[in-house]
Amino acid sequence: MGAASHIRQSLTVKMANVEAAFRNLHQDLLDGCKEGDQRAQFQIYKLYYKAMYNTSLRIVNDTMEAEDIMQESFLSAFEKIETYSGTVSFGAWLKKIVINRSLDTLSRRKAIFEDIESHTGISDESTDDTARHEEIDSKIGEVKEAIEKLPDGYRVILSLYLLEGYDHDEIAEILKISSSTSRSQLSRARQKLISVLKNGK
Repeated sequence: MGAASHIRQSLTVKMANVEAAFRNLHQDLLDGCKEGDQRAQFQIYKLYYKAMYNTSLRIVNDTMEAEDIMQESFLSAFEKIETYSGTVSFGAWLKKIVINRSLDTLSRRKAIFEDIESHTGISDESTDDTARHEEIDSKIGEVKEAIEKLPDGYRVILSLYLLEGYDHDEIAEILKISSSTSRSQLSRARQKLISVLKNGK
């Protein structure tokens, strides 16, 4: 075995050991949370706070509301952590709580997602319109800023699909709409986003 191969193999083993150690530590923290250990809860909070805060902020677009949602979401997660079965990652389970809390906040603002359908002047976009999709994909920073300028309904659908990585079936379940409505709303939202990127509005 050459020196380079030996080094690669050694690094692979070390990385595997680090990942295994992290998984064990993470599981120990979750076990501690289930026992009401506040130190374990604080460590979990530190591990996930930033990512969950960003998820909420992308939906509600308000820093103070996102902070409140974080407090409520972590409290809720710790209160019902016994229901976490481990069939999905803890991060995915926690994110669902954060998203649902964020959507509840939006609904108190009367942000009804079906209202997107009634917007005029925006037709359905062809799913094969790769040129426009590439235009969006090439400007990640600008896209995130433009998304913040969108109405609540558009911002939510784009955030869930483009930034959080949910598919249409998952979005339909989260927003309590059909998969076809999710696709239609995403198409309109993408066109609105392109308009904002090109014209600033």
